[in-house]
Amino acid sequence: MRNPLLDSPVSRAGWVFATAVGLAVGVPFSTGRIRVEDGLVVCTGLPRWAFRRGGTCVGSVYLTRDNDGPRVLRHERVHVTQWRRYGMLMPLLYALAGRDAARNRFEVEAGLEDGGYR
Repeated sequence: MRNPLLDSPVSRAGWVFATAVGLAVGVPFSTGRIRVEDGLVVCTGLPRWAFRRGGTCVGSVYLTRDNDGPRVLRHERVHVTQWRRYGMLMPLLYALAGRDAARNRFEVEAGLEDGGYR
């Protein structure tokens, strides 16, 4: 039997909600350029409290100060796909996967080098 929480209307609703949260943070607090690239909303110029490491993907929104090169955006687009698949389970599953990027399956799948982890 297929899990109704994964790749389903439920997970997509969670992804849409997460995207709205990302926009609610990214748009008003961005002091840089906001653009859309291949379905990824990139909000730059954000304060450090708005993201971890070089940036954070919330739904389809990437929050960063200035870490927005092509390789990083390719990495973040994989996270968008993960958000669509897992919806609001994504934050919990990501946390359970651990802080070590080399062992975090979500970061490994997105590409450690593209994400700046190597």
